[in-house]
Amino acid sequence: MQTLILLALAGLGAQLVDGSLGMAHGVISTVLLLGLGASPAAASAVVHFAQIGTGLVSGVSHARFGNVDWKVVARIGVPGAVGAFVGATLLAGMSTAVAEPVMAVILLALGLYVTYHFTVHGVPRGKIGRPLRKRFLVPVGLAAGFLGATGGGGWGLIGTPALLASGRLEPRKVIGSVDASKALVAVAASLGFLLSLGSHGVNWSWVLAFLLGGMVIAPVAAWLARFVAPRILGSAVGGLIVLLNARTLLDAWGAASGAPSVCAYVVLYALWAAALIHSARAHRREKARRSRPADEREPVVA
Repeated sequence: MQTLILLALAGLGAQLVDGSLGMAHGVISTVLLLGLGASPAAASAVVHFAQIGTGLVSGVSHARFGNVDWKVVARIGVPGAVGAFVGATLLAGMSTAVAEPVMAVILLALGLYVTYHFTVHGVPRGKIGRPLRKRFLVPVGLAAGFLGATGGGGWGLIGTPALLASGRLEPRKVIGSVDASKALVAVAASLGFLLSLGSHGVNWSWVLAFLLGGMVIAPVAAWLARFVAPRILGSAVGGLIVLLNARTLLDAWGAASGAPSVCAYVVLYALWAAALIHSARAHRREKARRSRPADEREPVVA
């Protein structure tokens, strides 16, 4: 029972971050499940089954707040579903000894990418209103769906920064559109896991715990997406993902204790703190700039 309560709270926290930022539900949940002893394939399966329900509730909630561009949902969701099915089938066929470090490397890389992107580049806004083309959305969907299934998370970590970096869609609509398409991707990944693992490979009580926690908070997270500072939260979430998966890799390499691991953690924490400080300062400068009259604004320096 304690484990189920912990998982429900984790699902609540993961959905709060995901619904307000458009990323990190799968990564946060998968890292926790791996820590509880689940195999990589089983952890990813639990997360994706839960995301069918949380994705639907989150998508409906975002739509009610006007945060969804349905053309983007269709153009990124369908290729994302294809990539997720292929990724789930591939992960289910890998041994645990191989899959755990591979998953940790994928998640670590995604965490580094998110931290770097939001800390250094922030959220561009200069092309708001221009259409997002299929030739851009299709490969993004395929890559995000595939890595989301094989890494236990990655749909939002790839899709959200990619759409934000284009500068063509308001941040709240990027978050809402990525979240709304997640249910379709989760269905495809879950089907892949079912065909490969069978229903016996999924802990359904864990799925229910994640599902209930996420569904409770999804409407609140969708509302928060209108006010969240993506730059700061992106740096915070990216750094957390890096730290969690660095520990997994150190364990896999037999270097979880001793001077080398201490040095590695000191460096990572210092870099994370520097990223958060830089993002907070850049956000304040951008906020102050937008509050000035248009003719008095100066170019933003990251």
